[in-house]
Amino acid sequence: MKQEEDSSQLFFVNAADTAQRLDAFLVLQIQNLTRSRVQELIRTGSVRVNHQPSKPGYRVKPGDHIEVTLPPPQPLRLDPEPVTFELIHEDPWLIVVNKPPGVVVHPAPGHFTGTLVHGLLQHCTDLSGIGGVMRPGIVHRLDKDTSGLMVVAKNDAAHAFLSGQFKTGKVTKKYVALVHGIVKGQKGEINLPIGRHPVRRKEMSVQPSKGRAAKTLWKKQEELAGLFSLLSVSPKTGRTHQIRVHLSHVGYPIVGDPVYGPRRGWWKKRFPEDSGLLGRIERQMLHAGTLGFVHPQGGEYREFTVPLPADMELVLEMLKRIDT
Repeated sequence: MKQEEDSSQLFFVNAADTAQRLDAFLVLQIQNLTRSRVQELIRTGSVRVNHQPSKPGYRVKPGDHIEVTLPPPQPLRLDPEPVTFELIHEDPWLIVVNKPPGVVVHPAPGHFTGTLVHGLLQHCTDLSGIGGVMRPGIVHRLDKDTSGLMVVAKNDAAHAFLSGQFKTGKVTKKYVALVHGIVKGQKGEINLPIGRHPVRRKEMSVQPSKGRAAKTLWKKQEELAGLFSLLSVSPKTGRTHQIRVHLSHVGYPIVGDPVYGPRRGWWKKRFPEDSGLLGRIERQMLHAGTLGFVHPQGGEYREFTVPLPADMELVLEMLKRIDT
C-alpha cells in the first residue's frame, strides 16, 4: 500500500485477494470504516478502480489499483437552518412535531444539512444534549420518507424518561399504511424477528435465528380498487424499517416503498400510463398519525393525532375514483 496524501490512499490487488468483492476488500484494508461506509464511498465516486468508478460488488483482480479518497470529516457542530415542519405541541420539557416526508431526522453520511435537527435548532436552543452533537434531543426517529409525529426532548431528564418508555414498549404508536394486496381478515399480528439483511447491508429483513424480536399489530380499514388495503398499524417494538419489512414479508408491501415494494413493472401491468396514479406516489405511503406517551412532568398520559398528509390523501382519492 502506498499512501499518497492524508485524504487519499492507493491499494494494489495481489493474487491472494482475487475475486473478493470491492467493498469487502476495502473493509480489510482500511481501519475504522464499516462496510456500509465503504459502500457509500464507492457509490459517491470516492473509490476508483484503475482510474474508473466502480460498484461495491465488483470482483477485484490481480494488478487492479484502487484509489480511495476520504472526504474531510464534517465538523462536530450543527448550524441552525430553516427546515419545514409542523409544531404540534411545545412546553419546557419536550416538543411534538409533524415531520413532512422527505426530511431526514438527523445528520448522517449524505445528509449533513437540511435535517429535522437543523430545523429544531433554528426553532429553539434548549434541546437535550444527551443524544449527542448530531442528535440533540432525538428520542426516536422516522424514516426520511415516512411522515408524521415525533417527540423531541428539551432536557436530559425528559430524554431519559421518554427513552425508557420507547425501550419498554409503553409508547402508543399508530401508523396509517397503504399496502399492495387485499389483506385477508380484519386484524392480525406479525411477530417475526428482524435483523440486518445478510447481503444487502443497508436493508433489513426477517431473520428467524439471528434477528431481534419484533411485533406489529394491524387492522384493516378499507379495501381500494381491488388491489390495495388501507391499514392501521401499531408497532410494539422499534426495529429499523419494522413496519415496512413485516408487511413486505407477509406479502403486503407498502405502496411506493422503493426498497421493500414491487418495481415499476408492477404498476405498468395494472394501470395505464395516463392514469396519473404512479406519478403521484413519490415515497412509501406510511404515516405516523398517532403518538401517545406519559409526560415526564407530572406523569399525565398525552396523546397526539395528525391527519394524513396531502400526498396520501390524493392517492386515496384517486383509488376511490377507480373503485367507482
